[in-house]
Amino acid sequence: MHHVAITGTGVFTPSQIITNDELVAAFNAYADRWNAENAAAIAAGTLAAKDHSSSEFILAASGIENRYVLDKEGILDPARMYPRLPGRRDDDPSYMAEIGVDAANKALAQAGVAAEDVDLILCAASNMERAYPAIAVEIQALIGAGGFAYDMNVACSSATFGIQTAADMIRAGSIKRALVINPEICSAHLEWRDRDCHFIFGDVATATLLERDEPLAKPRFKVLSTRCATQFSNNIRNNNGYLRRTHDQMEDRRDMQFMQNGRKVFKEVLPMVSAHIETHLAETGVAADDLKRLWLHQANKTMNDYIGKKVLGRTPEPGEQPNILQDYANTSSAGSIIAFAQHSADMVPGDRGLICSFGAGYSVGSVILERA
Repeated sequence: MHHVAITGTGVFTPSQIITNDELVAAFNAYADRWNAENAAAIAAGTLAAKDHSSSEFILAASGIENRYVLDKEGILDPARMYPRLPGRRDDDPSYMAEIGVDAANKALAQAGVAAEDVDLILCAASNMERAYPAIAVEIQALIGAGGFAYDMNVACSSATFGIQTAADMIRAGSIKRALVINPEICSAHLEWRDRDCHFIFGDVATATLLERDEPLAKPRFKVLSTRCATQFSNNIRNNNGYLRRTHDQMEDRRDMQFMQNGRKVFKEVLPMVSAHIETHLAETGVAADDLKRLWLHQANKTMNDYIGKKVLGRTPEPGEQPNILQDYANTSSAGSIIAFAQHSADMVPGDRGLICSFGAGYSVGSVILERA
């Protein structure tokens, strides 16, 4: 049985940013346009008028202030309200592979590892640009990695589930190195015309390099333990898929984009996540007081504050539970890895921390680390 370490991370951040004020202006213009077009039905009571959004509402509901996206213009067009991402030729890199390669190269550079020495590429994300061939195999070819590659989808928990999958292979001896890559183009599956969720997501890609720990002497984070759990729920879902073409092809169905029952999610997921972390710590022999840092899934500030307080038994001190969603918004599986990448350099040998992600499924994954 081999030991495992995280030796590098990489983050691709798009160049375009949308502030809450910009998003609200576009949404409200869309709402006014829709209300005018449906004025007769609204007056007759057969349709409800669309309410305006506001920056204050968004900040209070989520803690989000900005989000990075691949295409700002299409999203902010009141007559469109979704990104313009033209289809690419078969011989051109896919969007997900392109941003995944950027993050992967940054992780490899940080670790001082050549791509040809990587044995496994996992592309783990909440949505895939296509069914096949796998985005992971495309990334493998683009960076010149060895071994094998495949895609996996566990929604917002894809990164931690990918880390456990890669870590288990390294522990078993079937591989020595793996890249877990999370290219999340969330702007393409968000319904920007829905006031309840139009502010939630942004685009990003992250990469995590895992290696067999025994021969290593460089700075790294030892993977002490990993845990994953799932429990079926319909409260977060996206029904879009290839079967849509066999039925309702021309129908504009709301359930073909991101949907969630936020109140039920809040009520059901938070106890599940808190109990999962507490059990994982107990089974690993790590006390909550031993954790210097919690790198949590970046979905909602209120949710993270609740989990941090429940796990630690107190309100987290500044820096103990870093948030990045004010800048990036919810980036699905990539959020906890952004937090880890941006808020781990100050840790010293012996310091311990926990990465945790959770979301649709329901799913929850956690990784306990120790700085070495």
